[in-house]
This record gives sequence, structure tokens and C-alpha cells, in this order.
Amino acid sequence: MDSHFEMNNVTKKLPKHLHKFVVQQPYEEYTPQNQAVWRYVMRMNVDYLSKVAHKSYIPGLEKTGISTENIPRMEGMNRILKEIGWAAVSVDGFIPPNAFMEFQAYNVLVIASDMRTINHIEYTPAPDIIHEAAGHAPIIANPEYSEYLRRFGEIGSKAISSAKDYEMYEAIRLLSILKENPNSNQKQIEEAEEKVEWLQDNMGELSEMAMIRNLHWWTVEYGLIGTLENPKIYGAGLLSSIGESAWCMQDKVEKVKYSIEAATKNFDITKPQPQLFVTPDFAYLSLVLDEFANTMALRKGGLNGVQKLIDSQNLGTIELTTGIQISGVFDKVIQFKNNKVAYFQTKGATALANRDKELIGHGTAVHQNGFGSPIGKLKGINLPIEDMSPRDLKAYGIYEGEFMTLEFESGIVLKGRAITGTRDLRGKILIITFDECTVTYKDEILFQPDWGLYDMAVGSSIISAYAGPADVDSFDGLGKVSETKTHKIIYSDAEKQLYKLYALVRKMREEKTVTEEKIATIYHQLKSDFPKDWLLQLELYELALDNNYDIKNAILEALQTLKSNKSYTSLIENGLNLHQL
Repeated sequence: MDSHFEMNNVTKKLPKHLHKFVVQQPYEEYTPQNQAVWRYVMRMNVDYLSKVAHKSYIPGLEKTGISTENIPRMEGMNRILKEIGWAAVSVDGFIPPNAFMEFQAYNVLVIASDMRTINHIEYTPAPDIIHEAAGHAPIIANPEYSEYLRRFGEIGSKAISSAKDYEMYEAIRLLSILKENPNSNQKQIEEAEEKVEWLQDNMGELSEMAMIRNLHWWTVEYGLIGTLENPKIYGAGLLSSIGESAWCMQDKVEKVKYSIEAATKNFDITKPQPQLFVTPDFAYLSLVLDEFANTMALRKGGLNGVQKLIDSQNLGTIELTTGIQISGVFDKVIQFKNNKVAYFQTKGATALANRDKELIGHGTAVHQNGFGSPIGKLKGINLPIEDMSPRDLKAYGIYEGEFMTLEFESGIVLKGRAITGTRDLRGKILIITFDECTVTYKDEILFQPDWGLYDMAVGSSIISAYAGPADVDSFDGLGKVSETKTHKIIYSDAEKQLYKLYALVRKMREEKTVTEEKIATIYHQLKSDFPKDWLLQLELYELALDNNYDIKNAILEALQTLKSNKSYTSLIENGLNLHQL
């Protein structure tokens, strides 16, 4: 089957449900001004970050095929990334956290394909290709960090969300899109900000996903490494922001030793961060990640794990002690003493699996109306059903063709005729199927004979609970693509005319056809029609200076005048300093 994105040794391993998030990189839509913004930011970054970034950054740019001169093409990045076992795909802005993490687990870097506007040249609230390609990719070239990122994706994709997490994701996505779009009106932005602020104040207890997103933010996005007194930058949000990479090194930004406590520290994606966390080395990141994973339902299971899945109202999976996995939307749990689970229930399409592979005859077509089962030990019998030998099973009357009554310690009672059993490859019994079956708890009927055959999952307890299905092929339509799309900027005729001038300057520089006459012509048109455009004047000044043309003095004077506008002061000064002036 043909794919709408490049397939290679890494991306061909992606499960099909992630394909829907991948879009074609709109390379031809990048304007000449976009290319100039990329060049300005990257040249600033390479100059400044060579002093304050982790030592992997500068060599990492080369290893991942990222140049200062051109916005990278996804195809070119992939050819180089495959050498370090990674790949890149283009996506439309923010994607849901679980999907983002899952891409990462498959060693695939998701790159928001939009490019920040000149108005947000120092910092953008929206993910863009500077942030993704020039921020994330270079540090991935470090093997220790690369493995941390993969493991983070593997664990993070299993984190259970709350019902409000997706609402927050959509609110942040909309706000970032509106803030980056120069055509947005202030009322739209204010309403979106109010929605985000209201949700932040009313999220309730932090979900696993909210906490692991915090860890991701304070490490992968805004992490510092080294000592509190002399930290270096490795977080992509800082590496891609010429504003925040300088801001974060000031004493006014508090530096805190990184620990699991960062999981409970929330962030505001639309503002510079007031404090940052410092890890001593990349290995320590993995230690904290493992410490956090030990608190997750993924590793703890139990009643709390099922309750998290019920609260999430999303597709999730539990695994029992036998290894049987039940995937569906959980909506009921009966509690036994000491916080044990007596019975669990899903609603709607449910699938059963073992070792992440759907069990034959137990897909969603069979369990389309939900699935419920008692778990635990039988009353008065210390040996769990899963540990019973064929002789034990017969002794307790559990064998095919026999009508039996199974009374569990919890008070669940099952009456029915056992007609078959399903075992794993090692012979351990996973499912017992009953006919003429009734399941009750006190006065409540949980299953009755006219509902059909009853499949009882065998297991003494729940050892794991996590987001998503055990077998990704069990469910159609996994993952939801946001209906809020990144806005395509509508350019005025004047802006299009300006971009033609940017293109002329770029062509002169690349083809080495610079003349003083050409520079003068463009400069005078710029002064006449676009007097506030500082970036193209800076590019003209660079060419005039390199060639020692007399017009350099006039351009410099114009730039010095523009510096009186506080919006441009530091940008122009930094640009001039880059040319050693």
C-alpha cells in the first residue's frame, strides 16, 4: 500500500493508527521571509549556543543534516537521521500527548511543519520547524539521550489521561495557533487564553499523563544539564528560542536540582519559564523516569489502576497475573477488602490479548458489548485457579462439561457449565468459557444465561493498567486528529511584494551575483515601501559589508534608526554583533 509519507527502516515500523497524524511538509509554502527568519535564528543560535549548550548540540546539527542557511527538508533529514536509528515526520502543530509519545517510542521525531513568523522570531507559542528540527534533533545524536527519549516515549504512551486532559490539549492547541497567526484578532486570543487559564485552575488531581508531560517539559523541552552554578542547555524549547536561551541563563531564573518532584510542577506554554530544572547528566534523567514509572498503574495495577482507567473514559488495558490482557473502555469495578478488585467491567468494543497479541476468537467483533469478569481466589481454596494443575482443576470440579458453582472470596458467585478453556503457549489457563452462566454479586446480576456464552478471565489480581490497547490492530480508528487546523496565513499584495525582495537577496547571496547596484536598488525600494522591515536591511548590510560597498554606511544608519523601536532593538543589535560590528 502506498503511503503519504516517506517509508524507511524506522518509519515502516510505525503502527497504522499513527499514520493519520503525518502530513506532507508544505515546503513550497515557506516564504523567502520564512527562510530569512530560519537563517537569522540559526546563525544566532550557533553563535550563542556554542558557548552555553550541551557539547552535543553543535556536532549534532551536522549529524542530523541541519544547516543554518535553509529550512530543512524532511527527506534530507531522514536520510541522515537513519544513520543514528531515528526518522522524522511532519505533523500539523501539536498532536495529542499519547500519540506524540508513541511516535517517540518508535524512534520517530515528529516535526511541526509550520514556520514561525518574523513577529515571533525570538519565541513562538506554537510548535514550529525551528523548535522541532533545530531544537530536538541535534541532541538526539547523543546515544545516551537518544535512549532516554525512546524510553520516555515507551512509558509515556502508556500513561493514563484524565477526561479533562484532551480538553486541555485542544485548548492549548487553539491558543498556540491563534497566537502565531498574524491575522488573529485580540478577542479570539483573549477568549482562548481564558479557556486555558480556567482549565488549568480546574483540572483537579493531576493525571499520569499530566505528570509525565510535566517531566517531558522540564527535561526534553526546557532542560538544563550540569551544575546549578554552571548549567548547559539541552532542552529543545531553549535551543530553539534566541530569547529564552539568553533569558534562562540569568540569575532571575531559578535553577532547581532535577528530581521526580518536577512531575507535579505545572507550566504555562505561552510564557517564559520562571524556574528550570538541572540534571547532572543524561543518565540521571533515566533514573528519574524509572522512578516515576514505578508510581504508574502500568507497573502497579490494582484497584487504583482500574479506577484511573474508569476516570479517563478512554480506551485502556489491564493485565492479570496470568498475562491475559483486557482492552476496552472500563466503566465499573467492584472493590473487595484491602483495596482488591473483585470484578471489572468494560462497555462497548473490547478485545482480549496475551503478550500484546489478540487472542483468536476474542476480538471486538465477539466482545462488542463489553466484557466483565471476576478475579481473585475461590472461597476456602488457597490455590489460585491459574496455579491449579489439571488434577487440581478436576479435584475442585473445574473441567469441561461440568456444571459448577464458583464462589470467590469477594462474594462474587458464578454458576455455569464449563465448555472450553483457552491456554497460553506454556499451558497456563487464561480463559474459561461457560454456557448457561449466571454471575452475581449480592443481589446484583452481572451476567445471565440469555446473554450467551460467558468468558471468564483467569487471574488472581491486576498487575498492570495503562492507556491504549494491548494489540493496536484490535481497534479501528485509534487516536483522534484535532479538528482545529493550523491556520494558513493569508498574505497581502504588499507582503508578497516584500517577499520578492527577500527572494532577490537570497538568490544574490547563493549564486554569488552580488553587486552594489543591485543592493542599492533593493535598499531604496525597501526604504520607500517597507521602512520597518529590519531583517532584510540586515541581510543587505551583511552583503554590503562583506563586499566593502560604500552603501553599507547608509544601510547601517537606517538600522541604527530602526533600533529606536524597542521591538527591534535587541534583534538588530544581535544581528550587527553577529557580523562583528
